[in-house]
Parts: sequence; C-alpha cells; structure tokens
Amino acid sequence: MPETRIIRQVLKAKPTIEGAGVHLNRVFGYSQVPKFDPFLLLDDFRSDIPEHYLKGFPWHPHRGIETITYVIRGDVEHGDSLGNKGVISAGDVQWMTAGSGIIHQEMPQGDPDGRMYGFQLWANLPKAHKMMEPRYREVKDRQIPTVVLKDGTRIRIICGRVQDQQGPVRDIVTDPEYLDVSMPAGSEFRHPTRSGHTVFAYVIEGRGFFCREKNPFSYEVQGVNYFDMEREPFVSNGMLVLFEDGDEVMAATEDETVRFLLISGRPLGEPVAWYGPIVMNTEEELRLAFEEYQNGTFIKHRQG
Repeated sequence: MPETRIIRQVLKAKPTIEGAGVHLNRVFGYSQVPKFDPFLLLDDFRSDIPEHYLKGFPWHPHRGIETITYVIRGDVEHGDSLGNKGVISAGDVQWMTAGSGIIHQEMPQGDPDGRMYGFQLWANLPKAHKMMEPRYREVKDRQIPTVVLKDGTRIRIICGRVQDQQGPVRDIVTDPEYLDVSMPAGSEFRHPTRSGHTVFAYVIEGRGFFCREKNPFSYEVQGVNYFDMEREPFVSNGMLVLFEDGDEVMAATEDETVRFLLISGRPLGEPVAWYGPIVMNTEEELRLAFEEYQNGTFIKHRQG
C-alpha cells in the first residue's frame, strides 16, 4: 500500500509589499529555508485594486534561481536582457531560468475589471547549474493539458505527469511538478509523489482537507491564532499545506469545492546565501554577484 503523506505544517500567507509598491501575500520565503528546499519563495499577488499592483516590478537582476509566474486573471507585461518581451495572460505561465544572470521587468496590467490574479514561485538552482546560460519559456494557456477525472476533478498540468498526459515544461534541474487542481464537492483526490521530494499544496479557492485523520492539532500552524480552540481540519483559501515524506498525497472535499496548486521538487541539500533577487551558495559568491551588477559585468550571456 502507498504511504499517504501526512501534514507537517500549515502556513497562512502574510501581506507584504515588494517591487515598486506591489501589495501581495507572501506564502513562504526566507525564514522557511531550508524547509521548502528546493523552493525559496511563493508569492500570491491576487488583487482587485489596480493601485496595489500597477507600479509593478521594474528592471532588476536575478541570478542562481528560476522564477515561475502563473497568471489566472489579468495580464503581465515582461521584458528581459535576453531580448524576450511580451504579455502573459490568464492561464499562461512564464518559466524563467536566471542562471548566470538576467535583468528583467514584470509589470502587472490587470483585466478590464481591474483584477490581477497570479502567483510567483522561486526555485533554487544547484551549485553545478548556478552559472548556466539563462533560458526563458513562455507557455500559453492552450499549451497546458487538462485531465478530468471521473468525479469531475480537473487537473491542469504545467509541469509533471498525470495519467498519460505530460506538462509542457520539461528538463528542469530539480525535477519539479506543478499542477493546478480543482475538485468538486464530495470528492477525493490522490496523486503519487516521489519519495524524498518536497511537496506542498497552496489553496487558492474554497476549502478542503489534506490528511485522512482530520486532526487540526496534529501539525503546526503558522499565521493564525495559536489559542484558537475551534480550529477546523479544513485548509482554506490563502493557506499552504507542507507535507511529510511519503508515496502519495490525498485531498478531499465535503460540501464545498477546492482549488489548489500542488507543487513538488527534489531537494538540493546545499547551503543557501541569499540576498534580494540573487541566491548563491556562499557569501563570497553573493558579494561577487552584487559587485558585478554594480560594475556592469553581471550579464554573462546575451542575445545572439
């Protein structure tokens, strides 16, 4: 019998401001390293207030990581030092491997109703690939396959495999999986996971439960009142479940639907030296990266 992963921890996203003044909710970040290895950060930038996102993220550098941006409403204009530029819209994904260094900008535009909904995930690169040539993938909504199960559960496969369907993003160093799962009321979802991989689910609509025991006191919860004795076993919108190790994950619903991002990857187990948008293995490498940015030698690979 497969070993079903139990919940290690539940976190609630916390508001913060990034870029030129973008209001967003940080699901996890610097303080959680190395718990989410190989992942570094997850930001939820859903907003109905244009003033909270229009200033965007003007030109800035990245090195040593991959950034994965998934838009579910609105548009994001982007450009980078490789010469890539364009717009990603609802259902699209931008998977950017910074490698040795890239300078880019991301400017959220929202939809005609002023809504801008999306998520950005940072994945670390191992030491052997920190200085690899940058690469950029723009995956359109129509390129992302969807599997519909018998109970009506819908799974969009950005990266990874479900049944006989393979996601369009492949050949990634940390062997990640990125699924967008929507479950109807009264359903159960089970999905195999690789033993030893870090796995988490981030709820973006509705609520569900992610552990068969339904015991809300059997795991740590961060970002909510520790003295809430009425805590429910459900995990709702804006909350993340980090799983213990095992062979599969389980999610279920009762009288409500739930939608969540299910993400996994192979841990690197390497030291992390991180400041702002640059993540290396040592403080010396970090210092060198910022020196290069200041003196104009940061970009190692250019278009053409």
